[in-house]
Amino acid sequence: MSDTDTANPLARFEITAEEISRVVAVFYARVRAHPVLGPVFAAHVSDWPEHEEKIAGFWRNAILRERSYSGNPMRVHVSRPDVKAEHFPMWLGLFHEVLRAELPERTALQWGALADRIGEGFRTGVVAMRQPKDQPPNLF
Repeated sequence: MSDTDTANPLARFEITAEEISRVVAVFYARVRAHPVLGPVFAAHVSDWPEHEEKIAGFWRNAILRERSYSGNPMRVHVSRPDVKAEHFPMWLGLFHEVLRAELPERTALQWGALADRIGEGFRTGVVAMRQPKDQPPNLF
């Protein structure tokens, strides 16, 4: 890893489409078993292989710059009232566990930094878009 990569953990990093698919599969196996996240996902995902392929496409698009995902994930998260802001730190914690278990350390750290940025954007969006129009913004 060069000094530039260390300074910018969101720089492109080496990973294969197969590694992305494996991480996504392992992650969702853990999500299904999670006492809080499992029921939330189960309420909205009826076809796990299809969901995993869609999310693997999202990550291939974000990391490998493939055109492998179409959709509006912010709208999806905001439109489900049982998806709460407090779920995102749980989601990210579980995701980081899987990254550390499945990938080399540098790759796990780099993908984890990207996931943190995206997850925080979703969490913030969920809070902001559900905020009553006549109230000051809730930044927490």
